[in-house]
Amino acid sequence: MVTFLSGGTGTPKLLDGAAISFSPDETTVIANTGDDVELGGLLISPDVDTLIFQGGGVLDREDWWGIKGDTTRTNTALHDIGEAMGLDEGPKFLPEEKQTEGRDIAQWRRFSGAMEFMEIGDRDRAVHITRTSLLDQGHTLSEVTDELAKGFGLTIDLLPMSDDPVASLIHTDEGVMHFQEFWVARGGEPEVDSVEFRGSSSAEPAPGVLDALSEDVVIGPSNPVTSIGPMLAVPGISDTLWDTNVVAVSPFVEGEAFSGPVAQLMEAVGAEPNSAGLETAYPFADALVVDEDDDTEFDVPVVRTDIEIDDREDAARVTKAIEAALEEVR
Repeated sequence: MVTFLSGGTGTPKLLDGAAISFSPDETTVIANTGDDVELGGLLISPDVDTLIFQGGGVLDREDWWGIKGDTTRTNTALHDIGEAMGLDEGPKFLPEEKQTEGRDIAQWRRFSGAMEFMEIGDRDRAVHITRTSLLDQGHTLSEVTDELAKGFGLTIDLLPMSDDPVASLIHTDEGVMHFQEFWVARGGEPEVDSVEFRGSSSAEPAPGVLDALSEDVVIGPSNPVTSIGPMLAVPGISDTLWDTNVVAVSPFVEGEAFSGPVAQLMEAVGAEPNSAGLETAYPFADALVVDEDDDTEFDVPVVRTDIEIDDREDAARVTKAIEAALEEVR
């Protein structure tokens, strides 16, 4: 049995080769929900949906976001209407008093859908409508995620990190903004002062999460701060990881991040913006998988390989390195 912690695109790319070493029916993936947003009244779970679409064989692998071949007629219509009305483009974070109204799970991450700043495909939107409707009927995010996973034919167990709201907020020199505004709308350009996982202190791990973390755990090459950090901020998760075997894969190749604003976010939380910073980000890790050209010294066992993942063959190679690392710490 093995459990992966997943956020962004790093871990999903790794999962393309995971079946080489780990049987899907003995694999659990816990997904980050700190990046979730409510956009135009619909709850969007980007990291959960990437895994659902990947497992269902419909993921857009060019962007690692949304459904391959999806149309965007509704998104286009929203912009056409907005332009005709003279509405401003860009993210429109709802007023503070609106952030804690309505469904609890969307607290601190509510955006207007007018001229929506995230391009949502039409079939993708159908998933968000279904998710939001089931939540409004009284189902938990865990229950809805399980049903969606079954509907798309997933063979792994997929769990959200929590059924409670945890919002990844970036404090910048231009003010506080949700991670999706910081990265999708602003391209990660504002200077980062600090990172907050609002709601995490009162959140609880979703059902099954702590049990899954009692198995061998793999942290894929995801952003340690905003892809994995929200999970570690939920009480009970980090403590459990100290008591199990944990292997973390570096998201850096020769000091360069795979993707995203990893470096500046690592610096904002007091960690070196390279593989050396992994010991700060993951102090509970028992072993690391790092790039073969990375000569950083660590206090835990290290397995080195070419960790850049462009296809399933690459993913299988890194998975084999993970398997070797787990053997060293079992």
